[in-house]
Amino acid sequence: MLSQIPTHLIAGPLGAGKTSLLRALLAQRPAQERWAILINEFGQIGLDQALLSANADDGVSLSEIPGGCLCCVNGVPFQVGLTRLLRKARPDRLWIECSGLGHPVSLLQQLADAPWRGVLDLQPLIMVCEASQLLDLDSLPPVQRQALPLTGLLIANKIDELGAQQQQILRTQWPDAMPCSHGKIERQLLLGATTPGQQPVLAALPAAADAGISGRLWHADDPWQCESQLNQAPYSVGWRIAPQQQFEQAALRRWLAEQRVLRAKGVIHTDAGWCSFNQLGQPDTNWQPSPWRRDNRLELLFAHKPDNRALEQGLRACQRSQ
Repeated sequence: MLSQIPTHLIAGPLGAGKTSLLRALLAQRPAQERWAILINEFGQIGLDQALLSANADDGVSLSEIPGGCLCCVNGVPFQVGLTRLLRKARPDRLWIECSGLGHPVSLLQQLADAPWRGVLDLQPLIMVCEASQLLDLDSLPPVQRQALPLTGLLIANKIDELGAQQQQILRTQWPDAMPCSHGKIERQLLLGATTPGQQPVLAALPAAADAGISGRLWHADDPWQCESQLNQAPYSVGWRIAPQQQFEQAALRRWLAEQRVLRAKGVIHTDAGWCSFNQLGQPDTNWQPSPWRRDNRLELLFAHKPDNRALEQGLRACQRSQ
């Protein structure tokens, strides 16, 4: 039986640096400690697992639940996904990354209730914000502002983007915030406190049904798989593309620059090798080498409903000639 697993919920708006924080934490994982990471993305493709793979090793188990915020998607996929992860990994510590469009307060309440009470030992909520957002709270989505009073550890990421005067204002207004760049925080700073009111109750994991979790295999006649969510804003369109498909990086960058996206993430096999990128709003030139080889993955998030057909035509035009 698994009992009282220290569990850290990482929340924050889109692009604040939650995945960067996880990447920095993975680099500091004690060798004797088994970690499990449950990742949620708004889109259907599931990219953060690919982005984190370079920092994961045999002591880390990653699982992803795409398609909405953890507390708003059907409860079965979440329950099944978390149960399977815990049974497989039997972790000493669990990290949950909530979508930037998720509702951290609702998720905290869900994790504190049955069937997870006693299985998980909830730690103080970790909230990652851009330092500039803490100086202008109106720039934070309402669900993120709602979570601030419940935050045990507030991380002011991208502090290097503020001038000296703004940094002084931030320290005055948010004296307990942890300033950092690229999500680089000392692990021990996040592990000092525990959530009050938790009793050490031994509990069995809930039974896992198979509904809501499916795997997809590549077929020779289907090297492209497109998944989209176009029912309401924000809209997402994403692709999983067979790994042998290669793209011209320069053409792909130009194509991305033409799209009016809220966010774009990808791990792509390019003429310069396998690369990952994470772009918020305007094009980001910070493409990095990636060890991911399983498939090409690309996810775009829009405020306005996109034309899927036109998008895919443009993306296909970026392929490298064989």
